[in-house]
Amino acid sequence: MVTEQEVEAIGQTLGDPQQPLQARFRALFTLRGLGGPDAIAWISRAFSDDSALLKHELAYCLGQMQDRRAIPVLVDVLRDTHQEPMVRHEAGEALGAIGDPEVLEILKQYSTDPVVEVAETCQLAVCRLQWLQQHSGEPAAAGPYLSVDPAPPAKEHDVGRLREALLDEALPLFDRYRAMFALRDAGGEEAALALAEGLHCGSALFRHEIGYVLGQLQHEAAVPQLAAALAQRTENPMVRHECAEALGAIARPTCLAALRAHVADPERVVRESCEVALDMYEYETGPAFQYADGLEQVRSPSS
Repeated sequence: MVTEQEVEAIGQTLGDPQQPLQARFRALFTLRGLGGPDAIAWISRAFSDDSALLKHELAYCLGQMQDRRAIPVLVDVLRDTHQEPMVRHEAGEALGAIGDPEVLEILKQYSTDPVVEVAETCQLAVCRLQWLQQHSGEPAAAGPYLSVDPAPPAKEHDVGRLREALLDEALPLFDRYRAMFALRDAGGEEAALALAEGLHCGSALFRHEIGYVLGQLQHEAAVPQLAAALAQRTENPMVRHECAEALGAIARPTCLAALRAHVADPERVVRESCEVALDMYEYETGPAFQYADGLEQVRSPSS
C-alpha cells in the first residue's frame, strides 16, 4: 500500500527544479502509475515549470491516466497562449485521450487555433471523441501496446496498403493516424521502415507522432532515419525531441552516438530530450525492473 506521505515525497521530486530531469521524469511516471486525486494534483502543480519538455510529459501522463478529474487543468493549459505550442498540443491530445464528451466544444473551439500544431491536435481529438461515440457499444480492441492513442488503428492489416494510406497527404489526418497505429501494431521491419518514411512528409505534428510511434515499436531498422531527423537543425524541435526519445527507447548501440551528439544542442527541448533518452537507454539495457522507480527511491533512498 502506498501512503499519502510517499505520494507527497514523489510529488516533491517531480516539482523540484534542482532535481535532475531524469529523476523528475521517473517521479512523474510513478505518479501516473499510482493514479488518484493526489497524483493528479502533484502533476498539475508542475505546469508552472519552465521546461517545455517536462510540461509536455505532464499533459501526456494526465491523458494516459484517463481520469476526468484532470480535465480542468488540461483545459487551462490548452487555453494558455503563454504556454509553448508543444505543451498546448499535448493538453489537447490528453483531453481527447480522457474521452469525456464534455470537452467536445472546447476542442472544436481550438480546432481553428492559429498555432497549427494545436489546431491539428484538437481536430484529431474531436475525431477521436466522435469515433468513440459512434462505436460506444463495441468492445475495445486489445492491441499490443497499453497507450491511449489519438486515433484507433485501422482495420486494414496489409502493410503495403497501410503505408500508402500513411503517406497519402490527400487523406484526412485522422485516417493517416489510423494507418500509423495499425502499422505500429503490425510490427516488424517492413512496418518500421514504412513508418520511418513518414518522418519526411506531412505536418510537424504528424512527423512528431511518427517519432513517438517508432519509439514504441523499438525496431532498429528506423534508427538511421530517426538519427537523421534529430540531427536536422531546421526540423521542428517537437519532431527532433520525439526522435531523441525514440532512440532512447530503441536502445541499440547505434543510438548512443546520435544522442550524445545532441546533449548540448542549442534547442533546450532537444538537449533535455537527449538527457532523458540516455537515461531510458540505461534503463532498457540495464538490470532495473522498472523505469518508474519513484516509489522505490522513496522507500530506499540510499539505493
